[in-house]
Amino acid sequence: MSQNNLKEVAKLFLKLGTIGFGGPAAHIAMMQDEVVVKKKWMTEQHFLDLIGATNLIPGPNSTEMAIHIGRERAGWKGLIVAGICFILPAVIITGFFAWLYKQYGQLPQIQPFLYGIKPAIVAIILAAIFPLAKKSLKTTQLAIIGIIAFILALFQFNEIAILFGAGFFAILLTTIKNNDLKTNTKNVIPFSLLQIPNTSLISATNFNLFLVFLKIGAILYGSGYVLFAFLDAELVTKGILSRQQLIDAIAVGQFTPGPLFSSVTFIGYQINGFTGAVVSTIGIFLPSFLFVALLNPLVTKMRNSKLFSTFLDALNVASVAIIITVCYQMSKDAITDWRTILIAIASLLVTFGFKKMNSALVVLIGSLAGYALTFINL
Repeated sequence: MSQNNLKEVAKLFLKLGTIGFGGPAAHIAMMQDEVVVKKKWMTEQHFLDLIGATNLIPGPNSTEMAIHIGRERAGWKGLIVAGICFILPAVIITGFFAWLYKQYGQLPQIQPFLYGIKPAIVAIILAAIFPLAKKSLKTTQLAIIGIIAFILALFQFNEIAILFGAGFFAILLTTIKNNDLKTNTKNVIPFSLLQIPNTSLISATNFNLFLVFLKIGAILYGSGYVLFAFLDAELVTKGILSRQQLIDAIAVGQFTPGPLFSSVTFIGYQINGFTGAVVSTIGIFLPSFLFVALLNPLVTKMRNSKLFSTFLDALNVASVAIIITVCYQMSKDAITDWRTILIAIASLLVTFGFKKMNSALVVLIGSLAGYALTFINL
């Protein structure tokens, strides 16, 4: 791979890491816009396959998508560069807020700006997921699986159970249809989840912090919010972190760009200063690099295998259904009055009408509009 490709990867993911507000669904939407629509680094189908594959492994999905894309575009160096560049802006910004918090005991008020960002993010996700949904719904069977996955996700069933269930259900239907159940089931390789022995946090040393976050990064499925349940069990209940500090860490993760897992930087800083922030951050993200390095070469092989292609198609549909569910839940929180309705409609018109417009600009306009509209009382 050329050095130029590596620079392109670094530039893109530094940008996305800096302007990527709104959580994993929004990050993936922005990546789709940049990588598939604008830069044409890969096809819509391959992007979908990477989303599906990413959902099979633990860790932060958007970070792992960035790592996948880097690997595809610029080889092994690209894998490392993309991941670091996507994570770094969030870690630096979160680290700055962690320092402020340690010094002054409170967070700055930026609620008026977030007020407008959230409905704009909903529009960005919808604009990106629309072509992905059309691409994934190849057959009636897949449409039915997608509807079932959407309903289950809406009722808050476990995400990984929905994904694997969709894949194996599709294989079952296909093998029954082909009267080839015995032959095909012999070829189904069950995916095993990495389990790391339980490490109890004896003290707040950097090594123990690293082990705790390494374990969480290696076994955590689901949204970033599941992360906080783990942190509560590992840190708050053992008296290492206060519950208020955990709540404030969640707040920082919400209003800073990039992966929500960067909240760990904030937590590490509160526990052990700068070095605590560094080892905690490395611990939580390291498994993602390792998992993607192992998984990426298998994605094309899965697509080329008839059996795994069926599994992957169903996985893609279920992944899209889950993202739509996340978008729906976000819209309930984000679109609450006439101001946010106005911002959401305007953002939808812009994202669907001007497909080449940079999503960063939509986020910026939404933020400024939210700030301005808070001064208008009707």
